Amino acid sequence: MTELLRVDHIESSYGASQVLFGISLDVGVGEVVTLLGKNGMGKTTTIRSIMGIMKPNSGNIYFKGKQINGEPSFKVAQAGIGLVPEGRQIFPNLSVYENLVATAANRRNDSDPWTIDKIFDLFPALADRQLNAGNQLSGGEQQMLAISRALMTNPDLLILDEATEGLAPLVRDDIWRVLEELKNFGQSILVIDKNVEALTKIANKHYIIEKGMVVWSGSSKELSGDDDIQHRYLGV
Repeated sequence: MTELLRVDHIESSYGASQVLFGISLDVGVGEVVTLLGKNGMGKTTTIRSIMGIMKPNSGNIYFKGKQINGEPSFKVAQAGIGLVPEGRQIFPNLSVYENLVATAANRRNDSDPWTIDKIFDLFPALADRQLNAGNQLSGGEQQMLAISRALMTNPDLLILDEATEGLAPLVRDDIWRVLEELKNFGQSILVIDKNVEALTKIANKHYIIEKGMVVWSGSSKELSGDDDIQHRYLGV
């Protein structure tokens, strides 16, 4: 499988406080990969380092064969990485439709790019709410919008930080449905979430982080069959 993203032994800090200690992972073209671990273990810091929100102290990050660590966030996004951030961070005063067109781009001239109509087919609830402002949406609708906004950039890699945190069960099921559909479309995805059962149904491989280090990696079959690993590092 062709490598799309490679994170190679990065170390990152907030001031004098080091958070990541040699994190390495990779995502292949068309793969769904998860980043798992308890709260405060470095998952979001890893995503922030990939996205150029913070610069690693050491190590390298490669995307489509090009080194991107040290690049500003907008350059990382333009390179083809779409982020669905923790907390959604949609534009509250713009309508659903305006949120979507604000980020729309097809920089790689995809022959079948994401469009408003395709987004509304994926998330019919957004079609019904397209004239509503972002701050008038439920939490689940805001997450649908955040995913859709990232897709409208036509990314090679979609990253979701806490994909279903705080969402109602039916909405979570809808998000998992969409991620499975995106995988079937060939979309590469890196996802952080706590729902191990759902993730093992759609992901190709998993990385578990503990105190800023990868302590385990493997396939969905391996993770599903290892209750000790789940209990020790994920609290499942």
